[in-house]
Amino acid sequence: QVQLVESGGGLVQAGGSLRLSCAASLRTFSSSAMGWFRQAPGKEREFVAAISWTGTNTKYADSVEGRFTISRDNGKNTVYLQMNSLKSEDTAVYYCAARTRGSIPSNPGVQDYKYWGQGTQVTVSS
Repeated sequence: QVQLVESGGGLVQAGGSLRLSCAASLRTFSSSAMGWFRQAPGKEREFVAAISWTGTNTKYADSVEGRFTISRDNGKNTVYLQMNSLKSEDTAVYYCAARTRGSIPSNPGVQDYKYWGQGTQVTVSS
């Protein structure tokens, strides 16, 4: 049974930082591209960041480019999202997702990822 468990969310002031973690019980984790998505109330789930199976390639949404960093540790079956300079508009539930392929999609969307975590709430107060 595949499980993705996110942690590290919470309440932070604007300008602050948080580091999200996603622990995966996925046998093929080291060969799977991973991603982070988020969903704000009343909005669709949107792409945030993606990383290839080796960690060599990454991709970010324009709204987080330069502020967020995705990374992975294949030895720990864990993917991370370091979030700096947080803004109120970053408030959302953040989801970790896993592909069945090792490459990053050219235009990442929810349909490209097979496995999903339950999400962790990030709230940024202004």
